[in-house]
Amino acid sequence: MKSNNKNFLYIPGFCLAMAFSFVLGAKYDQYKIGENLSIDFGRNNKVNRVLNLIRKNYVDSVNVDSLEHMAIGEILTHLDPHSIYLPPTEAKKQNEKLEGNFEGIGIEYYLLSDTILVTSVRPSGPSEKAGLKKGDKIIAVNGEGITGKGLLAYNLVNRLKGKKGSEVKVSILRSGNKTPQQFSIIRDHIVISSIDVSYMLDKETAYIKISKFDIKTEDDFANELLQLEEKGMKNLILDLRGNGGGYLSAATGLADQFLKDKELIVYTKGLHEPRTEYRATDYGLFENGKLAILIDEQSASASEIVAGAIQDLDRGVIIGRRSFGKGLVQEQFAFDDGSAMNLTVARYFTPSGRSIQRSYAKGNKSYYHSLYQNKEEDFYIDSVKKHHVAQHTFKTAKGRLVFDASGITPDYYIPLDTSYLTSFYKKINSQNLLLEFTYRFLAQEPLAEPYKSAEQFYKEYAIKDEDFSRLLTFLKNKDIKATPEDLKKSAPRLKSEIKSLLARFHFKEEGFYRALNSTDTILAKALEVFSKN
Repeated sequence: MKSNNKNFLYIPGFCLAMAFSFVLGAKYDQYKIGENLSIDFGRNNKVNRVLNLIRKNYVDSVNVDSLEHMAIGEILTHLDPHSIYLPPTEAKKQNEKLEGNFEGIGIEYYLLSDTILVTSVRPSGPSEKAGLKKGDKIIAVNGEGITGKGLLAYNLVNRLKGKKGSEVKVSILRSGNKTPQQFSIIRDHIVISSIDVSYMLDKETAYIKISKFDIKTEDDFANELLQLEEKGMKNLILDLRGNGGGYLSAATGLADQFLKDKELIVYTKGLHEPRTEYRATDYGLFENGKLAILIDEQSASASEIVAGAIQDLDRGVIIGRRSFGKGLVQEQFAFDDGSAMNLTVARYFTPSGRSIQRSYAKGNKSYYHSLYQNKEEDFYIDSVKKHHVAQHTFKTAKGRLVFDASGITPDYYIPLDTSYLTSFYKKINSQNLLLEFTYRFLAQEPLAEPYKSAEQFYKEYAIKDEDFSRLLTFLKNKDIKATPEDLKKSAPRLKSEIKSLLARFHFKEEGFYRALNSTDTILAKALEVFSKN
């Protein structure tokens, strides 16, 4: 397989609508980028002359650098939705996101309205060595108080992250203690897996969830796969829902695990980029077992490369809802001041020759909002027909018809369940109140039963009626009231989400996904397909 690390496929900020915690000090590996460039429009360039005239003659003091950034950004808006200019802080943030390691204190947290709740402490990491525990509340960093509603997440991250070997002091409130405790933490280099979770669903079927394609995805996946095979895995469900993309090389490397030697995975080409083919090698670790890939409207870019290759070559089945439809490849060009430009340099095509890029002829705003029912709603269009306008048809290796121009159409379409979407539920979701209630109250209390594993928890735990009544009182105090019809439609969903959140708090990602997947109709369909084939 040919590798080309300089290209990546990613939608900045495109992620799952519900995020339950943050990884502190997150700094992910750097991908190969284009040549460094100085921001210099040339002495005789009209844009440069305008900026210089403003600098020397404008009536008030202005930040000319900001105007320069705006000018570049405005130029790029007239190309395509994914050619963008990134100021230094944004460029650093995006590059860090795709690394797979960071230097920090090794905790995950949730930002409550008035404090920071530690939801997970990395084993053998700096915070565990210093004595921090899950459930601790951070109230100060280096002697500076951080409580209060005005606290922003990025301010906390900036205070806690830092170079390996540097020290940070935190003040902690621990359950049962009224007096804050002081801890000194030595920051360290922390490696994180790009695999969200992997576990056996039954004796033969494994589940793996990947939410981004970073520099370590191929190796991390191979390691997880080998462990699952030792547990008896014969079938695999790969969950790419909510995966907005990442490195092109990570996508082709993952697809290589499933395909035969020399099979075409994807090819790219552009006006200034010759056709480049990415083919499978003989390295694949799972070339023969049953395979199902789960996708939805937030599966984009690199996710679509994997799904498209598997579908076109009839290697497995695609289940879920139509993917986003991003078929463009960007290269990043860095400027001397730390800013960068992500410039679209090519389109990619699946093995059958189709481009799945959606139209952006109506502008960027329409492009990003076209998946929604309307601008006010927080759920997606739930019809293949409404969202799909194919320009051409193509055939898979076995002669099945597939389509271009609007994402990957699943082989088995599972409609979005909107039966629980009452106005009551939407108010809770829009303010993230279910998570706040669960972490502020239920997660702070010991479990009534001594659950020994994530599997036991998801099978046996059920929220008590009195705890659900506490939720309703909590919501009522925030002026959110439920009608009997609201409770009939939304209560089962709310209870299921509370269970998932508690499972994550007590049993990390495996607990969360075991609980979440227990009511997942898309996952259930994959198991059904396996049982019939």
